[in-house]
Amino acid sequence: MNRLTLTLCMTLLLISTAVAQQTAPGQLDGSWNGTLQAGGNKITIVFNFSSTESGQLTATMDIPMQGVKGMAIPEATLTQDSLYLRIPSGGIEYAGKRTGPESIDGHWKQSGMAFPLALAKGEAAEVRRPQTPAKPYPYQEQEVTVENTAAGITLAGTLTIPEGKGKHPAVILFTGSGAQDRDMTLLGHKPFLVLADHLTRQGFAVLRLDDRGAGKSGGNASMATTQDFTSDAQAAYTFLKAHQSVNPKKVGLLGISEGALIASSVAAANKDVAFVVLLAGSAMPGVELLVQQNEALYKKGGIPEETLQKLLKLRRAQFETAASEADVYAASQKIRALEQEAKASMTEQEIQQLQLGPEAENAIVAQLSLPWARHFLAYDPAPTLRQLKMPVLALNGSKDLQVPATANLAATEKALKAAGNKRYTIKELPGLNHIFQTADTGLPGEYATIEETMAPVALETISNWMKGVVK
Repeated sequence: MNRLTLTLCMTLLLISTAVAQQTAPGQLDGSWNGTLQAGGNKITIVFNFSSTESGQLTATMDIPMQGVKGMAIPEATLTQDSLYLRIPSGGIEYAGKRTGPESIDGHWKQSGMAFPLALAKGEAAEVRRPQTPAKPYPYQEQEVTVENTAAGITLAGTLTIPEGKGKHPAVILFTGSGAQDRDMTLLGHKPFLVLADHLTRQGFAVLRLDDRGAGKSGGNASMATTQDFTSDAQAAYTFLKAHQSVNPKKVGLLGISEGALIASSVAAANKDVAFVVLLAGSAMPGVELLVQQNEALYKKGGIPEETLQKLLKLRRAQFETAASEADVYAASQKIRALEQEAKASMTEQEIQQLQLGPEAENAIVAQLSLPWARHFLAYDPAPTLRQLKMPVLALNGSKDLQVPATANLAATEKALKAAGNKRYTIKELPGLNHIFQTADTGLPGEYATIEETMAPVALETISNWMKGVVK
């Protein structure tokens, strides 16, 4: 999902390289689709086949919910009624057998695991996102650029301005972890486009930016930390305060997930920030948050308690190593050794349940070696929250498994009380997940299957509170 989710759920590692294989021409031509179910995830997969007169078969893959279109599959072979597809770099295979003119039964294989994936001929159903606004909008929309001169980066974004003369109250939106575009595009959803549209219709100018290294923004996100993104956010705040359509005394900040940490940091450094909205924000050290997150996700995924406790002990030790060991290479060696020692004490069934194969081991070592992860794990948000004196709204969904609501809202309130802040509102919104959709399980794999982009109750809670503090 994003860098904040440092769990080893199944990922689709897709490498685009075309290799043609010999097969009888035309037998599969067209699109075939099916739903892959694994680890609580439901992902629609579409294979597109074409062949030449000489019998060369080529295949591409679409994942509509993730915005993937036309990704080439390196190896594709049809022998009589048996289909074989392979993406070597991702360790992905699909083996299936035709059971009729328009049906294939088979299995998707990855990381030593096999998952049923039946295919039917035809296009997948269109992904519906009914909340995505359509032009023309009843407000102004401007393409803008923001200069972070300290970092030598130009950020690109969109500023929406309500109709009417005068200077408007305003807010900047900060995305969650990972290189996100200005709309925070995720699994076919555009949460920040929906939120910006709603807030602009309610009278607020709204600035949203492509993260550094994403969209039209410059810079490299791969080596950046939360501190670097905070530097970009500070530049955005300076820019918006000076805009001719904005009331500089009524500029607030809104962040979701990692963006909440960024919003808090900018607000702590700028006492004139009018308000802060923290959506699914953490208020505890990174190690504690990610241990909580792993516990919530794996428990929801049905992992037995005894097995889960073994995993949590392992992950805590690895997270603490990444947070405290200054030498990256030494840390990576310790993280790998911890993984191998833990697996040595597990049964083969437990290793399979937790998907702790060789590729997963390499993945966790790589993840925890990144500057972003090392900084995040060592960071404690509470001291920053204790500096906020302006109005603060903190919201979490009750089904948030990435930033569990009860513990983090309590920690947020404790920090704000310690600040002497008497102008805060803390709310847990029933039935909503990490990105504030009305959810069933709250698992990240469910995000794409939900038509709703952001629950109306969340949109209204945010806008009503913001109107109340700037009136």
